[in-house]
Amino acid sequence: MTERGNRTHVRLDDIMEATRLTTLGRLDESTALIQRSLFGLGAPPEPAGAPGRAVGHAATVDPHDGAAAESLAAAQAALSPERMRAAFGNVVRGLGRGVAPVVAPVLKGLEGWAGGVQRAPEPAQPEARSPGGDFVAGQFTCAAGTRDYKLFVPSRPQVRAPLVVMLHGCTQSPDDFAAGTGMNPLAEREGIFVVYPGQSRLANGQKCWNWFEPRDQGREGGEAAIIAGLTRALVAEHGLDSGRVYIAGMSAGGAAAANIARAYPDLYAAVGIHSGLAAGCARDVSSALMAMQVGAPGSTDPSGFGAPVSGLRVPTIVFHGDEDGTVSVRNADQVLAQAGTDGLAVTRERFEDAGHPFTRTRYQDADGRVLVEDWRVRGAGHAWSGGDPRGSYTDARGPNASRAMLDFFSQHGLKPRRAA
Repeated sequence: MTERGNRTHVRLDDIMEATRLTTLGRLDESTALIQRSLFGLGAPPEPAGAPGRAVGHAATVDPHDGAAAESLAAAQAALSPERMRAAFGNVVRGLGRGVAPVVAPVLKGLEGWAGGVQRAPEPAQPEARSPGGDFVAGQFTCAAGTRDYKLFVPSRPQVRAPLVVMLHGCTQSPDDFAAGTGMNPLAEREGIFVVYPGQSRLANGQKCWNWFEPRDQGREGGEAAIIAGLTRALVAEHGLDSGRVYIAGMSAGGAAAANIARAYPDLYAAVGIHSGLAAGCARDVSSALMAMQVGAPGSTDPSGFGAPVSGLRVPTIVFHGDEDGTVSVRNADQVLAQAGTDGLAVTRERFEDAGHPFTRTRYQDADGRVLVEDWRVRGAGHAWSGGDPRGSYTDARGPNASRAMLDFFSQHGLKPRRAA
């Protein structure tokens, strides 16, 4: 965390590493890490990996560059211990109720607490069993960094098959996300490829995609460049249809998918955003927490998030539960504004069948093409709608988001696609 003017900047990976050290009883190291983060003293960057390489073995991930070091004396004058604890506590509350009890000892440590607590066990990760195709592990490295991934290869793929990129949420893994979304069985039936990039704890302590970091939002830089590079490598390696490549994500993964689709409208033919946020709606942790809680300020104007690389509209499907306590449903409205629904014909349908009732709103152009879909699930929280309970953050009672996204994607390709 650093103090610049009246703005506070925090590294989530520093917070989670400090939590881990504290739960191991290594309080001195934990407190020192928090102080370094507060004073803006980041770790030096590691060398970039070799360009454009995808291989099938375990990953070694390079950490993000730290923020530029600031004067320690100036930081000490600006930040009292009380202010450190208050700022850190605000971030912890923003990370959710499940994290706060584990991080509480760190807050006590800033007041002179000494001693250790038992480390909280990691949640068991479900095995995403292949429904007939192969689900293989790989690693991709480019100049921007390295990430693990899992790739679903259908047993009988289409000729020049489509590819769907699936970005998991915080604390999840490719296996967990694949199990929870149930995307692989659908992909097997339709003969399409699905890739699940995996975030690393070295890049983010909670395994969140860093959607709120400017360096990870734009074209040819950071995590956006890693995902785009992996996408291109898989299309080339497997002879996939470059005009039918799609990206989707949940929560932090949904926000990252929005960033990446907006940065690469020439690569992704459509985007699915489940319980996520609009592209570029945050520039640091403070603004990210604000956006998650109440929506990004002034975001009814989609131009406020930064213009796309070209004038291309990226077809967008949105899923959001109206009782989501982690990411405010207001963010779904902001995603729609960014997708460019103005001037499109609107068709709204309400469904009151068993399970969660929901409303599906479709936005069509003059030719009757559905360019945007909005699914609002009443009574649903922060969970993948229609998901499998074998995965985390799922709600089987809602409409099947995976099925809806594939149906929407199938209507869109890069050609012909019109300017917004």
